Amino acid sequence: MFTAESIPASLTRIIADAIEKAGGWQGFDAFMGQALYTPGLGYYANGLSKFGQMPQGLRSAEGLAGAGSDFVTAPEMTPLFGQALARQVAQVLEATGTDEVWEFGAGTGALASQLLAALGDQVRRYTIVDLSDSLKERQRAALAPFGDKVVWATELPTELRGVVVGNEVLDAMPVQLLVRKGGVWHERGVVAAQGALQWSDRPTALRPPVEIEGAHDYLTEIHAQGEAFVRTLADRLVLGAIVLLDYGFPESEYYHVQRHMGTVMCHRAHQSDPEPLLDVGLKDITAHVNFTGIALAAQDAGLDVLGYTNQAHFLINCGLVEAMQAAPLPQRVAAQKLIMEHEMGEFFKVIALGRGVDAPLLGFARGDKTHRL
Repeated sequence: MFTAESIPASLTRIIADAIEKAGGWQGFDAFMGQALYTPGLGYYANGLSKFGQMPQGLRSAEGLAGAGSDFVTAPEMTPLFGQALARQVAQVLEATGTDEVWEFGAGTGALASQLLAALGDQVRRYTIVDLSDSLKERQRAALAPFGDKVVWATELPTELRGVVVGNEVLDAMPVQLLVRKGGVWHERGVVAAQGALQWSDRPTALRPPVEIEGAHDYLTEIHAQGEAFVRTLADRLVLGAIVLLDYGFPESEYYHVQRHMGTVMCHRAHQSDPEPLLDVGLKDITAHVNFTGIALAAQDAGLDVLGYTNQAHFLINCGLVEAMQAAPLPQRVAAQKLIMEHEMGEFFKVIALGRGVDAPLLGFARGDKTHRL
């Protein structure tokens, strides 16, 4: 069993071996995938706590040291999040005559529990796809009251019908780093030297999807894996909708001339840092989502873009404010963070993609920003 003290050194050795086998250099996307998903060691594959209100290293209410977390997601903040999202899911299920929900990256199972409780008999089967064995165990415990309605899948079926949900899934998908130095574009990768991981840039023919004005140095990301994920879902979705919630921007903002430092960030103990090569396996590594790229990938694969807006508009359209009025004070306070502009309300976005969904979606009734993609 690996401990927090042994994980970085063990994972660094594995990554260094992979770099050597790759010829001494590998792109950041390969490194990010290993840092997050190497079995038993990667951030999402080890057994350390990740989700929750309490920073890592503090004591829990039961007095357990180290029982804290690295970050909190919306479903852990308040069940009102899942209840609001459930109204959108319910509308699609009813409009399409389907009864299945798929969730990618279900975390602690909090969102699944909220959706299942709110949707009731509208859902015949709730399927979770998650790469983390330790998180699957937490999900099984949390979702035991729902019996065999909940199942776990390691691969997608040939056809999907119903609603696919992903909350903070795209930001954890490996990205490629591009850096312009002295007017020349390079791909930023990783090398191993003297037992440590270091940055190394190579000239590349890869480019951001839009021209970056000026000649100043510029660091950014491209999202081949996230867009491939959407195309895969599009290949399988026969009828229904995909609802993805995450932080990010449309292309015009993502590749703004002034956004020259990129968006890759690490999260640990409710603090952020820009050093993904340090303490590998002990902290999350994320990048903001280019929602224009996601929408174009979906359209190219034959899906319709059903709506795009910020989280505040989406949740308010789905009845969050009305639900807050009847909720206890702590839940009202937490729910306010979901919709306040300086908290998660504007920072997070929601995009819905679908096939065979004709009715306008509830969550985008007001404030739809599809025209800005």
